[in-house]
Amino acid sequence: MGTLGARRPALLVTAAVVLAGLLTATPVPAAERSLAGPLRLRAVGDGPVRDLDVALAPRLDAAGRTGALTTSPFSMLGATWTDREVEARVAVRTRGSSGWRAWRELPVLHDGPDAGTEADAVTSDVGATEAAWVGRSTGVQVRVDGRAPAGLRLVLIDPGTTPRDAAPAAGSAHRRTTSARAAGAPAPRILRRRDWGADESWRDRRMRYNRTIKQVHVHHTASGNGYSRADVPALLRGMYRYHTQSLGWADLGYNFLVDRYGRTWTGRAGGRARPVRGAHTLGFNHTSTGIAVIGNFERKAPPERVVKAVVHLAAWKLDRHGRNPAGRITVTSQGSDRFAPGRRVTLPVVDGHRDTNETACPGRHLYAKLPEIRKRARARVAHFG
Repeated sequence: MGTLGARRPALLVTAAVVLAGLLTATPVPAAERSLAGPLRLRAVGDGPVRDLDVALAPRLDAAGRTGALTTSPFSMLGATWTDREVEARVAVRTRGSSGWRAWRELPVLHDGPDAGTEADAVTSDVGATEAAWVGRSTGVQVRVDGRAPAGLRLVLIDPGTTPRDAAPAAGSAHRRTTSARAAGAPAPRILRRRDWGADESWRDRRMRYNRTIKQVHVHHTASGNGYSRADVPALLRGMYRYHTQSLGWADLGYNFLVDRYGRTWTGRAGGRARPVRGAHTLGFNHTSTGIAVIGNFERKAPPERVVKAVVHLAAWKLDRHGRNPAGRITVTSQGSDRFAPGRRVTLPVVDGHRDTNETACPGRHLYAKLPEIRKRARARVAHFG
């Protein structure tokens, strides 16, 4: 009691100094004020990935903006909400080592499993944006244009690093499969899930397979183009975390992914030579495989090495099932936002995501390359036939 009384004058002086500083300091713009202490991402399992989900409704002002949120480091983010029928317009800007970056809108996600095909069928009511790669960041601000959907949450992901990220193993050349076929388009070099550090405990252990593969659907991830070679394994870990933990999918949605350096990666587990059912093209997963090019090709054209990788992968996968990559085929929709359940649709054997769903995917520049990809894949099949 006596000690507290002795300290009171000092406390009063300190308080006065602090108050004076607050009154004379230049006001900080509302958009730059942190609404709370730093947000700390938490470890996901025993690996390098850390994440955090932030409820946005309490943080949005009348203009649909949050203040600046200070965080521990992250490099990917996305947004989810509870009504899939709503297409929320969410934009973000992030703070890196050189300050605040420009605002960017997060494209709405149109990928997904067909109803009842993934674990617990939890995805039917979940709306989401694509997961965006933003690079190392320690702050974020969110803007919602229009009405904010119910249950809107911001997902922050730090995929971490591993010793293998800078130089992943070469993977199997996989030039011939164990199929009884004596000839056919050879498999390209495909990096494995362990090369990007997949935590196999996150996925559903029940594999789902199609009876055959009739189509290849080409996507882009819309996650951004500003990544390095060493970033790719981390980017895949972050996407895998987002698909399984935020969206409730059984595994990473895409069967295969191609990076901007022309490398091909295994996405969904189950055997790259087998007809694994993915969660990439809502309504059409049951007869197809999904190839996603990592990046956004709405304003940027894919380099030749990317086109070549897609050609080789599509030729191999389709030739195993006797399909003509330059042909057309009739398939039955299981229900998308473009084609009702049960509707029979004739589509290119190699098509873009926009052919089956109301989306800009795979971006206009990659979509424009599809006729060339079909022609070159057919020539490759013929060459090895």
